[in-house]
Order: sequence, then structure tokens, then C-alpha cells
Amino acid sequence: MIVSRTERKWEHIRYALETGQKSSSAFDDIKFIHQSLPDISVLDVRLNHSIGGLSLSSPIFINAMTGGGGEKTYQINQQLAMAAKETGLAMAVGSQTAALKDQTQRYTYEVIRKENPSGIIIANLGSEATVDDAKAAAAMIEADALQIHLNVIQELTMPEGDRDFSGALKRIEMIVKGLDIPVIVKEVGFGMSLETVRALISAGVTMADVGGFGGTNFAEIENKRRKKILPFFIDWGIPAPVSIIEASSVSSQMTIIGSGGFNSGLDIVKGLALGADAIGVAGYFLKILVKEGIDRLREEIDSLHHEMVLIMTALGAKTISDLKKTPLLITGETYHWLNQRGIDTKGYSQRSIQSKRG
Repeated sequence: MIVSRTERKWEHIRYALETGQKSSSAFDDIKFIHQSLPDISVLDVRLNHSIGGLSLSSPIFINAMTGGGGEKTYQINQQLAMAAKETGLAMAVGSQTAALKDQTQRYTYEVIRKENPSGIIIANLGSEATVDDAKAAAAMIEADALQIHLNVIQELTMPEGDRDFSGALKRIEMIVKGLDIPVIVKEVGFGMSLETVRALISAGVTMADVGGFGGTNFAEIENKRRKKILPFFIDWGIPAPVSIIEASSVSSQMTIIGSGGFNSGLDIVKGLALGADAIGVAGYFLKILVKEGIDRLREEIDSLHHEMVLIMTALGAKTISDLKKTPLLITGETYHWLNQRGIDTKGYSQRSIQSKRG
């Protein structure tokens, strides 16, 4: 049976809520070194940060989820935009291809800018997009930046998905050159390797969202839509903490965004300490919104910020930049993975915020 793009959008939301998050043990492999003399107050901690020329009041942002699926996706985006405005978070929209192909779906994305006229909003398209597509998507929501998502595993698992991914890097390069807003290249949940980051740098990309394994699992979602499943893709991917380290090891000039299974303030602080400049959260926020409502979502965002301030105080980290200097240990499978990949983890344990300040 052929499913329309609009119907497929809602199926993705429904199955995302059903499958939940694929937790990764990699977060447990990251352990902070306790500081008995942090020498700061909770009032010293600042969560504001800048990435790629965008000034953020929080390193957390609402990552790409939906749009293009009619009234239900309109309502989700409307409420997410309201929550983003009230908590000061940036927000990315789901893929806008649906609205480029069907103008009647534009309202499901445009509502975000209407609800949050002064907020930072990020447009979204796939790697098959042209420069003209990118300009149209950005104009649709007056975007401050554009995500180009990479979803090879999802497409291969999707019954009606793409099978040809040739030329993607060249198209990305053309979009980077053709747009006057920042371009973020984003994985959708299978992680980004250091080889991928190197290739992106060669194409002029300066911002990458690693989209690691551990969050919403699109292979599992698409397998639910198949008659014969492809089980080998369900556990495919690079965990988010590992991917952040791989990506940040390539170049200090690349802005790294971590996403994929960040469900607590501690996980978020770990991601930032490993090298991420911001953390995107999608499935976790979606579940709270749909199951418990917008008020509960706002409360959870405020709670995450509070947790982050407490943890950063314990570490003696006043800023996000300080977090990148705090000492930590990398253990378990994450250590072995990085060792096999030629990445020296000892440097993380030898860092010091105080020596940098002194």
C-alpha cells in the first residue's frame, strides 16, 4: 500500500512515541573528576553560549521533529514553539520537503515563527535539496540557520525510501556557498564519524550535529512499517558521546552539536564537556509534550537548566567553555572504541579549569 507523505509524517511521530529512546551505555562511561574546591557560586554559572554566530541563552535547543503532516503536526510545532519562546531555547523544524512539494503544508511550519517571532529558528531539508530548495525553506520560516539532515540508514530501511545517495557532499557544498545563514549538517540518529566530519570540512561546512545512536531510532521506526524487517540496522550507529569525541578530534574550528539520547542535565553537561558546543533534544521533549502537556515540558526544560547549574558549580565551571576544560575519565567500551580509532583519551583526564584561568 502506498502511503502519502502526510500520512508517513504522522506514522513517524506515532512510532517514535511507541519505540521511545534507545538508551546508550556510553554516557555511563564518562565520569567527572570530583572537585572539592570548585571556588565558584551557583550565581557565577552562565548557560548562555554562541555557536556559528548564533547567540543562545541556553546550550540546549529543541531539535528537528516534525511538520508537513497536517493538523496534528501543526499543533505539535505550535506548542514546541511556545515552549521554546517561554524558556529561551532555539528550535529546529522537521524536514520541510513536504511543504516544498505541497504548499498546503506550509502552515505546519510557519506557525513556529508566528508563535516565536524573535526566537532562533532552524530550517531543515535533506541532502537531496538544491540551493533553491534551501533558500525557499529558510524563507518559509525566516530561519536563522539551516539543517541539512543525513539519514542514509533511515532511507534504506524505509520501504519507499531513497536508494541513491551520490552527489550529496557536492550539493551540501553548493548550499553552504549559496546561503547567507549558517548551515548545520545533521545526522538523524546513527552518529557521525571523524571521516564524515573531515569530508564536511572539505566542503566548507563549519557546523555539524552528530546525531548519535541512543535517541529516536529511525531504523526501528521504519522497520515497523516494513513487511520484512531489516534487523541489522536496528543497533547500527555510533553512540552520541563517542561521536562527539570523534567529531571534535578532527578540528577545533568545527562547531559540534551533540544529540541522540540526552535525557538529563548530567548527560547534557557530559556532552558539552566532551566537546559539544550545544545539545539538541527531540524525542525526549516530544514524549513529555504529547503525554503530559506543554506545562510539564516547560517545567522539564527549567529543571534541566537547574540541574546543569548545580553540576557546573560542583565542577567549578562558570561557562560552557569552562566545561571543555574540566577533567573527566573515559572508561569501558567508549575507551576501547576511541583507542581503536586512534584517539588518545588521556588528555581528558589531565585537563584543569583552574590552570587555564591562572
